[in-house]
Amino acid sequence: MTKTQTKQQLTFEQFLEKDIAEEGCYELVNGEIVRILPTRQHDNIADFMVRQFDREVERRNLNYRVSDRIMIRTLTTEGKEQGRHPDVSVVDKTLWDSNLAAYTAFFEPLQLAVEVVSTNWEDDYIDKLDEYQRLGIPEYWIVDYLAIGSRNYLGNPKVPMVFVYLLDDNGVYQATPYRGTDRIVSRTVPELTLTVEEILGA
Repeated sequence: MTKTQTKQQLTFEQFLEKDIAEEGCYELVNGEIVRILPTRQHDNIADFMVRQFDREVERRNLNYRVSDRIMIRTLTTEGKEQGRHPDVSVVDKTLWDSNLAAYTAFFEPLQLAVEVVSTNWEDDYIDKLDEYQRLGIPEYWIVDYLAIGSRNYLGNPKVPMVFVYLLDDNGVYQATPYRGTDRIVSRTVPELTLTVEEILGA
């Protein structure tokens, strides 16, 4: 994932109001606008997961809205506002419908966020993990389809994995790793039948 930065110190609300001439996906990182340029394989996996979650939500008539366009406000340990754009977001539909005239941006926690790992893998494993935990997102998936994270996470030899982080009663993420033919267990969508291999095949 390639990033192009502009040197502007912005708040989250200023970022939302910013008129960016060039089309694309952007995040607010440490006060600067950062352009995210995913690969086609990255997009294939994210799109596949949006469809899987969306079908399950519709099949079970769950009160969720699935999207790949949601922006969320998070905070760093220093209290700096960030504007994060998860690859897949599952949000409470009541929250979504509460203000339909608003931007597709939330100060409240999503129900579930998915990040498909790119070359800047530390963002997903460290920075976003910390920010999403602090915001109180109950479920966070890291999809490391290229196995580019540290061996501390992926083992040796490294293999593609999906990590599902669930908030415990103390508001701390507890991780469960999945690989190969493992069925990924979701607290948000418990009847979802999805394996790591199926995600990799997208």
